[in-house]
Amino acid sequence: MSDIKRLDSGARMSQAVLHGGLVWLAGQVGNPGDTTADQTRTILERIEALLERSGSNKSRILQATIWLASMNDFAEMNAVWDAWVDPANPPARACGESRLATPDYTVEIIIVAAAA
Repeated sequence: MSDIKRLDSGARMSQAVLHGGLVWLAGQVGNPGDTTADQTRTILERIEALLERSGSNKSRILQATIWLASMNDFAEMNAVWDAWVDPANPPARACGESRLATPDYTVEIIIVAAAA
């Protein structure tokens, strides 16, 4: 187990787990009640910070799973995502609609990246 590193661990989960050259991030959410665009910006800032602490960066993202509370918010989220993602290294990505933890969350993003 010594080859597994966990960041910001609590009783229920870790925010990041590093193992086998990969970084798995827990699902990240924004500030409840913010617009979908603002929640997406906050999430992407948190993702960048976690990746940096994990020794990685957004150009090394392999997969992104994006959950929206409503697909009606797809364009709003996507505009922020498109401005942020590294166009030279776009990850594989899935996006779907799901009920999130509370109605105040409109987007959640889960990332898997290669460690540096």
